[in-house]
Amino acid sequence: MQSDSRFIQLGHPSYVWQRGLERRLQLIRRHVPLEERRILDIGSGIGVWMRRFLDFSSDVFGVEIDEDKARAGIGSALKVAVAPSEAVPFRDNSFDVVFLHEVIEHVQDDRQTIMEAVRCLRPGGHVVIFAPNRMYPFETHGFFWGERFIFRQLPLVNYTPDFVRNRFCHHVRIYTRRRIRRLFNGLNVEFVVASHVYPGLDNWARRSPRLGRALQVTAALAERTPLRSFGISHFVVARKV
Repeated sequence: MQSDSRFIQLGHPSYVWQRGLERRLQLIRRHVPLEERRILDIGSGIGVWMRRFLDFSSDVFGVEIDEDKARAGIGSALKVAVAPSEAVPFRDNSFDVVFLHEVIEHVQDDRQTIMEAVRCLRPGGHVVIFAPNRMYPFETHGFFWGERFIFRQLPLVNYTPDFVRNRFCHHVRIYTRRRIRRLFNGLNVEFVVASHVYPGLDNWARRSPRLGRALQVTAALAERTPLRSFGISHFVVARKV
């Protein structure tokens, strides 16, 4: 496991396509056409999402700040640029879809990242975001105990005031609905979706198929009720006007 400061700051990208990611893809497809669209994946990691997007379009690009991960994508014949999310190396109005999957919580400047995403969008294009939800009962990015980093889930810390949470989890942001909407203030977009998703629970399903399946069904049902506000991630789609 990458245990240095890059892992703590940048987090784990998606390494394997699993049921949970497929569910997220199908959520996107309900609201955003992907077929033959020009797609940009900001924070593309090793290219797991890019490879799946290639099933819909041949015009898929990535931006990744970590050179090792970008090289892994390039080695798989993916089109990946090494650059920070705050300075995307593409022209204005270049893409139909800009995608950020669990990225903005890790970047240096989340507001500038969103401004760059919108800048790259063509009018009528969509920016799609998944980002951690403060209402979820667990912090999933690990935590600090003094100087020591512990990569485990920490329950209930996200329900505490900022000055308490930041003692343990200062390495990663967390978003309320209001905070994530505020990133778009003043930008020429309208919200198509502002909802939440539950975890895919793939590890539970592997360890205990019967229990895991029951939990997956329960999570899917909860997403159809007001309990979706307690999902693990925000799911936001905004259209450039």
